[in-house]
Amino acid sequence: MKDNKRILFVVNVDWFFVSHFALVALEAIRKGYEVHILCKITTKKDYLEGLGITVHNIDIPRGGINVVHELIILRQMYVVMRDIFPDVVEFYTIKPVIYGGIVSRLLNIKRKIFYITGLGYVFINRGFVDSLKTGLYKLLYKIAIQGRNVKVIVENSSDKRFVIELDAVDPSKIHLIKGAGVDVYNINYVKERSDIVVVVMASRLLHDKGVLEYVEAAKIIKNKGINAEFVLYGDIDKGNPASLSYDEIRSIKDKGVVKVFGFTNNILNAFLDASIVVLPSYREGFPKVLMEAAACGRAVITTDVPGCRDAIQYNKTGLLCKSRDIPTLSSQLEKLILNSKLRNDMGIKGREMAIKEFDQNKIIKKHFKVVDQ
Repeated sequence: MKDNKRILFVVNVDWFFVSHFALVALEAIRKGYEVHILCKITTKKDYLEGLGITVHNIDIPRGGINVVHELIILRQMYVVMRDIFPDVVEFYTIKPVIYGGIVSRLLNIKRKIFYITGLGYVFINRGFVDSLKTGLYKLLYKIAIQGRNVKVIVENSSDKRFVIELDAVDPSKIHLIKGAGVDVYNINYVKERSDIVVVVMASRLLHDKGVLEYVEAAKIIKNKGINAEFVLYGDIDKGNPASLSYDEIRSIKDKGVVKVFGFTNNILNAFLDASIVVLPSYREGFPKVLMEAAACGRAVITTDVPGCRDAIQYNKTGLLCKSRDIPTLSSQLEKLILNSKLRNDMGIKGREMAIKEFDQNKIIKKHFKVVDQ
């Protein structure tokens, strides 16, 4: 017989969980759960174990489908979940949701929470083959989340509609929680620097984050003789089919329009040193960088797509541009670069919104309200 209740988090890779949901695991520990995580281990095992979490390794590739390898993953997931037999299991990102739904049904796990953190690159690409993949993933999602004792958490209204339209789970069991939240009260708002306008983009260096569009829009601004500094933080994501190559990054550096600094652990300091934060992504769940930018009191420019548009108040805390559209991005950049009062007003309202909506303590309470229901 188990001595205490157990919760298992199943996610594709350790760093993603640490970046977004480590505080959820800590709250679970505080509530008396024995906490386990099943994911691909990169560099965060010691950190997770230091928090008191039992770590189980599984290699879930994010791109491509190799039938033999996928069956091995299902088998490994089955064995770990069978041995732990958690009271609650939470599945994050596409493949863990799909595979976990199948395995948890076989094991008759009583309480299952499927966390849709965004629908991913499969739902972004536009080709014929991609449309077939999208149809397949919709079917697999539907199969995975069916059943009793199921709850679904989504991060934006578009993804909620997607899950409702699958007709796989009672709509009352679908909960909208706006991302992972940020530690808003640990961020000391400061006015933007007065010597130069600094524009910052921070993300994984993926094509579908709009990195190349950002670089080209910056080039347009520079060619107009507008005085601004453009900065890019982030690194490639080797396991992601949408990742930029080293050659593409080298080309960006060689052009000299955008300063490329790679990954940083101090992104909040980078935002506080900025005037504008940009994320021209093709689709998101609920982007943490936009929550962080708002908490820092910085005006935002992002795309009119699911997740991104949900993270701002249009014309109040930031501006929207079309996805994959360099001219509209450069136009919105020019508007904010040349209007310091508008930037400042948007930053102040963004900070107010962050305190009201993005406080991580409020987000965690909402999360466990779903878990404990």
